[in-house]
Formats: sequence, structure tokens, C-alpha cells
Amino acid sequence: MVAGLIDALDLANRDERVRAVLMTARGDHFCGGADIVARNAATGERPRVGSIQRRLPSQAHRLIAKVLTVQVPIVTAVRGTAAGIGLHLAAASDFCVAATDARFWEPFSTRGFTPDSAGTWLLPRLIGPVAARRLLLLGRSVTGSEAAAIGLVESAVDSKELDAAAERLVQELGAGPTVSLGLTKWLMLTGSTTTLDDHLQNEALAMELSSRSDDFREGLTAFGERRPPNFAGR
Repeated sequence: MVAGLIDALDLANRDERVRAVLMTARGDHFCGGADIVARNAATGERPRVGSIQRRLPSQAHRLIAKVLTVQVPIVTAVRGTAAGIGLHLAAASDFCVAATDARFWEPFSTRGFTPDSAGTWLLPRLIGPVAARRLLLLGRSVTGSEAAAIGLVESAVDSKELDAAAERLVQELGAGPTVSLGLTKWLMLTGSTTTLDDHLQNEALAMELSSRSDDFREGLTAFGERRPPNFAGR
């Protein structure tokens, strides 16, 4: 499933027809996380030492990096449980709409191992170190409503309204200036790890590229004509 998601997002990033991505799940739950019980069952041959650090870079870690770097907006719609990498997929997306009774949970500390898939990178940046410690060190879970209140997700709605709310957001992003949105997403991601001088250079580059897009010209024309722009994503 991880490999399939990586491939799908990679294709979305290269397919110029794609203007936005909606990531959701069938059934009652978004994602229960990796099956650590089966992977660590006493029966069968255990993997050799170093298996995890060899596997993660090409699997879970690659997936989260792909969600963060794909230059089309990504919306997640979460109902039920989003645990471990499920929570991190929601946190890494550009917008997450959750059911009010959804459950966001970091199971790592209660199982005696450390988080992966960028949980310790994403949560402090999104909700601050105090709330991040509550989830990551104490293993507390939060509802969709609580997740919205602390800034972990964009919004929380009744479960019956979740699909429609997520679709409205996808449609709004999909009708936007795709080149500009992708470059803005890139700037926000790289800005957290670059110096001010480097970031200002990146902003100049992004403005140079976005100002050469068809959507930029349409935006100027629409402003002059006092009408909403009709962006084509090019």
C-alpha cells in the first residue's frame, strides 16, 4: 500500500492534468498504522539486525517526503482512527478535514518504541512542543474536534458532512493557480531549514517562475476586469 501511494503521488506530480489530490480511505477508519504485532510475532524467522533502518528510507519515510514535496495540493479526509503513519499522512498533507469523532493517536510510547515517518518532525512544527509531547511521549489521543482546536488539522465536521467538506476544499484548490500553489508549498517546506538569504533567493526564483505562467497573466487580467480569475493550472 505504501508503494502504491508513492507511485500514485509521483504520477500526480508529473501529470499536468492533476490540479489537486484527495487522500481518504474506504471503511470506518483512515489508517490504523503499521501492523507491528504481525511484524514482531514470535513465530517465524526474525529479520536480521538493521532491517528497520534499511527499510524505512524507501517505504514509510519516502511516502511522507513525497506528500510534503509533491507540487500539487493534497487534502486528506479522516474518519475513524488515524494512528502512527496514518496520523503523519494527515499531518503532512496540505489540508486535513476530519470527522469530529475521529481519533488521532501516536501509539509508539505505549508500545515501547520510537516514532517514525516524520512524526517527531511534523508535530512540533504544527502544534508546538508542548502538545507534541503530550501525543508523542504520553501517548494521548485527540478527537477530530480537539485536533482542529490545536491546529493539527484544518477543520472538523460531522462524519456525515466529511466527504462533501473535503470535496469542496479539493475543488477550490483544484481551481487555483497550480504552478503558484506548488511553488508556495515548496517555499514553506524549505523555509524551515534554510537561512534567510537562501530563502529570499528561493522566493525570487519562485516569483520568476510563477510570473511566467498563464495563470499569472489571467490573474492580472481578471483583476483589471474586476472578475474572479479562471485559472487553467498552467
